[in-house]
Amino acid sequence: MTELTQTKHKKLTVSLLLVALGMFGFGFALVPLYEVFCEWTGINGKTSTEAAVYQAGEVDTSRLVNVEFIAHVSPGMPWDFAPKVKRMTVHPGELKQVAFEVTSQSGDITLGQAIPSVSPGTAALYLNKTECFCFNQQQLAAGGTADLPLVFFVDPQLPKDIETLTLSYTLYNISDQLTAQVANGAHYD
Repeated sequence: MTELTQTKHKKLTVSLLLVALGMFGFGFALVPLYEVFCEWTGINGKTSTEAAVYQAGEVDTSRLVNVEFIAHVSPGMPWDFAPKVKRMTVHPGELKQVAFEVTSQSGDITLGQAIPSVSPGTAALYLNKTECFCFNQQQLAAGGTADLPLVFFVDPQLPKDIETLTLSYTLYNISDQLTAQVANGAHYD
């Protein structure tokens, strides 16, 4: 091989390594970039994890919006979880309350965390929760049952073409956190 060919091969090798490193770095950056993009555009379906403040008097009685409730339990979660009401019709701006029922099928104390999602994703910006069981971890005794409250309103600024919102919760087992807290000296009654 000539010296000129060796130089070209070295440049090509370095270029290909830099491209591979760039692709590897971009792969790591995709998740945070996607989250920023979805938050900025509002297409992720994630709802706020903080309580909204309700302003009485802004009810739009000229239109109705259907709100559907869905409950899922993640694999490994020994709870039954279901909405007490599967669908309701609301006026935008009207404060409404519903509940979800949970029953533990476990022989031990279990700890759960509900993660909400709204469909269509753009509607997540307009579904406001003033009180939600998803704001806190939920603890159930062995065989225990509880009603988990949700108080919400749909923002009157909801685009007119959105007539139905679906609020879905997935309940995750985070009992390993409870075990770690007890091991560190926390007391639960």
